[in-house]
Amino acid sequence: MERVGAARELVLGYVHALNAVDEAMRAAIPSLERLADVLSLVRSRRIVGRSGHVGTYSYTVHGAGSRFVCDNGAEVDVDFAADGSEVFDLWRLRWYGLSLPEPLDVTDEDLCAAVRSLQPPLTEVRPGWFSAAN
Repeated sequence: MERVGAARELVLGYVHALNAVDEAMRAAIPSLERLADVLSLVRSRRIVGRSGHVGTYSYTVHGAGSRFVCDNGAEVDVDFAADGSEVFDLWRLRWYGLSLPEPLDVTDEDLCAAVRSLQPPLTEVRPGWFSAAN
């Protein structure tokens, strides 16, 4: 059960880091009502570029989401659903764990058990994709 506990802490750390990114981005860009709005701001090319720096984060917008890298190297990659909600899968959770200053490598099986143990506040929005309640 120790491995699932570590995976659970990783998932909670990811959600916490995602919330911190959201807060930092909305503080730096007042026209951002939610993190997903960064996609439209990039596409309009008027307010933010496809990549850049905001506070202690660097960011890159990709396809349906964005990747944020904290000054300590931790990476939070997130996609956005059609309704603008933040969604993530096991790959994004593993990548976050591997990018931590003290990398944490957990199996998909342990991550799956951890995510399922956290429902709620997490919700499986489609098979293999999860969202956190705000």
